Amino acid sequence: MSDVLSRRQRSYCMSRIKGKDTKPEILLRKNLWARGLRYRLKSKLPGKPDLIFPGAHIAVFIDGCFWHSCPKHFQMPKTRKLFWTEKIKKNKDRDKEVNRLLKQANWRVIRFWEHEVENDLEGCVARVMKAV
Repeated sequence: MSDVLSRRQRSYCMSRIKGKDTKPEILLRKNLWARGLRYRLKSKLPGKPDLIFPGAHIAVFIDGCFWHSCPKHFQMPKTRKLFWTEKIKKNKDRDKEVNRLLKQANWRVIRFWEHEVENDLEGCVARVMKAV
């Protein structure tokens, strides 16, 4: 099936996708806060984690299923395959490098897929609480 939007319309739609304060991020943050865990949102750490717990040296990332190539949900777009293949590969390579840099700096990295937060919020909260 071809795209029902023009290239210009699709470009506009893609440009509106947020990188911060996504629904899964807010959902996890609110639940952690309600359980008494205090975190920071802004940091100068590599990769700009979604949440950090400075005292425990824990960085939490919530990765989008499309942008980070979730093995369960990712579907390669049918157009501009070369562009998207390279884009997604760069994202995955950057994630690995960020993990390496943070671990080298004695930070523990916790990564969730967006669908994990949406489908198993309690499990994600428990994992963070256990780490902290």
